[in-house]
This record gives sequence, C-alpha cells and structure tokens, in this order.
Amino acid sequence: MDIEVIAKALKELGHPTRLTIFNKVVRAGYQGIAVGSLQQDLSIPGSTLSHHISSLASAGLISQRREGRTLFCVAEFDKLQAVISFLQDECCADEQASTRSSL
Repeated sequence: MDIEVIAKALKELGHPTRLTIFNKVVRAGYQGIAVGSLQQDLSIPGSTLSHHISSLASAGLISQRREGRTLFCVAEFDKLQAVISFLQDECCADEQASTRSSL
C-alpha cells in the first residue's frame, strides 16, 4: 500500500477524539454503530462529531451506511489491516538483513 495512504490513516488516528471514535466503531464490529450513539457516548456536538467522522472517512478508515433515519459508521477492516500489516511487515527488516550479510 502507498506510504501516503498509510500516513494519512495514521495522521487521522493521531487525534485523540478520532482515535476514540475509531475505537468505538471497531468495537461495534461489522454492523457498525449509530452516529447518535457515538454522539451520546462522547458528549460532543454533532457538528464536531461530523467533522471527525468525515476525516476518518476521507482516510478510508470508516464508511457510513444509512438504515431508514439512522446513519451508521462501519470500520473498514481491510484498511485497518493494511495499516497494521505495513507496520508489522517492516518489523526487524534491517536487523534480519544485517544478520544475513554477516553470515
């Protein structure tokens, strides 16, 4: 995955309120969580919540689904996995390369 895409995701997750929102969305699983529930849980104005949701959505970390009058936020688990994999795949890569070259 493009490093710019990873950097944008990490940037958006670097804000405490957005990280809290994303955590609640991830915890809700594949069915997602109603925006009204998020607002109630966080006790923040709707406009502020909307701004943070928009930032997370622009980074591809969440999507939204409407059911009747209720708007749900749903985690994009594939994107989350890509960010985690990017970090994990690089773990100790230089150490392993230096070990091979010294053999």
